[in-house]
Amino acid sequence: MSETRGFMFPRSATGKASLVPAPPWHYSGEMLTIEYRTDPAAVAELLPDPLLPAEEDPGAVAVVWAEWQSCSDSFEELLDPVRSQYSECFVVVRCRYGDRHYSRCVYIWVDKDYAMVRGHHQGYPKKLGEIHQTHPVRVGRAGPRLEPGGRFGATCSAYGRRLIEATFTIEEPSENAGFVNALPMLHHRWMPAIESDGTDSLHELVTMSGYDSEVGPTWRGSAEISLFESPTEELDRIRPREMIGGYWREVGTSWRGGTTLEA
Repeated sequence: MSETRGFMFPRSATGKASLVPAPPWHYSGEMLTIEYRTDPAAVAELLPDPLLPAEEDPGAVAVVWAEWQSCSDSFEELLDPVRSQYSECFVVVRCRYGDRHYSRCVYIWVDKDYAMVRGHHQGYPKKLGEIHQTHPVRVGRAGPRLEPGGRFGATCSAYGRRLIEATFTIEEPSENAGFVNALPMLHHRWMPAIESDGTDSLHELVTMSGYDSEVGPTWRGSAEISLFESPTEELDRIRPREMIGGYWREVGTSWRGGTTLEA
């Protein structure tokens, strides 16, 4: 019997075929964050036991668009950009576990398979989708400048249906990019048992955060967002009741691993 290698599937003789290389993973990108308030009860229904709603502003939601360039410690993916560049859109709420507050990704769409499977390892409930956002420019007229008045748009679609669309207009520099997605992440890692009897062969509550993080220019301003009905999604249950605002920033971070809190 031979020994197969690889961080994720498929494992093979050398490990080269693995869809995801071993951590650490490094990320650099642009993030557009739209924050709003919805019905707190709609957020609470997305929090399985033993999680509880945030003590303050329990109906706060962030929808984040991110364009990433990512790589492993070999950095070889940067010379083969199809393996390093991807986009995603994710919905974040806040919750309590014990005496601490966390951010939690409840929905997320991504446009590359390796990014989806890498997210599953971390507990992100990633699905495939189509994600687009406006890029700022330094020359020409085909894009906004990073200055007051710069206008951005963003969309997320899946299975041929538009799920989310948003606009953002820069008003002023900001020291942060909002509060909903600003805490360590708290996720579940689930895998149903092969017997399909309603039990899970993997059921873990995990937390994680990055390291060596860097933040570039950050801007805030006014924003609008619309969430649409779909036969495969439930975004209409968390439609906005009140807008908070929008943020744009450049960010870089690295990730090595997390911590299992319950299993």
